[in-house]
Amino acid sequence: MNELGVLKPLLTMLVLPPGGLLLILGLAFALARKHRRWAWSLVATASVLLWVLSCNAADYWLNRWLLPSYPVVTATDLRQAQAIVVLGGGVNNHAPEYGEPVLSSWSLARLQYALHLKRQTALPILFAGGKGWSASAEQTSSEAEVAAATSHRDTGIQIEWLDKSSRDTKESANKAFEILAPLDKKKILLVTNEWHMARSVKQFERAGFTVIPAPMGFIQPPQTPLFDYLPSAGGLGATQQILKEWLGLLLT
Repeated sequence: MNELGVLKPLLTMLVLPPGGLLLILGLAFALARKHRRWAWSLVATASVLLWVLSCNAADYWLNRWLLPSYPVVTATDLRQAQAIVVLGGGVNNHAPEYGEPVLSSWSLARLQYALHLKRQTALPILFAGGKGWSASAEQTSSEAEVAAATSHRDTGIQIEWLDKSSRDTKESANKAFEILAPLDKKKILLVTNEWHMARSVKQFERAGFTVIPAPMGFIQPPQTPLFDYLPSAGGLGATQQILKEWLGLLLT
């Protein structure tokens, strides 16, 4: 089972850009000697796709076309919820400036928004995040433990429940239900990036929750044409995440 889990991030890196585009170029190289026309066609295709998929504007429109959109949580929604569940988004193990592991930018932003909601509602928080399938062998602390330490250090707020064992969204949903259902807290505010919300809602509803989406980290619409339609590493990374979520949603 562990081997199958490790295959998920590996296959994702190979199929989605830039890995998938490099495979196309590799195929072109293999065909170059006997099928030059096909080889050049593949090179041209990979080059155009690399440009388009690296644009910030493409991220925005792909997100709109491929994934369901969710509105910002309302005051009415907040009054109905019984707990806040935050989904982890990764850990940076090498943070010499702190002398300890820290949350990735996505994970930190999710935690900050959950704490913002907690200050408005006084609802308890469950942070879901163990060590992901692709976690480094050097990772000694679960993501939930890093989140708890971050919250205490930066805000003084204690996170009520920590899921230290889940490795993906499905396991997070099932583990959260194990923790919260006996406490009769089945209507939750679910905090994660907007592009990650659709698949997360499916998994948490299957686990038994009534889910109130509380999305954050919305992908920005095109604002500066000169730059939004030029390729960038950040744009390519965002495209990879959107396509990953789209494939995951199809397979969920």
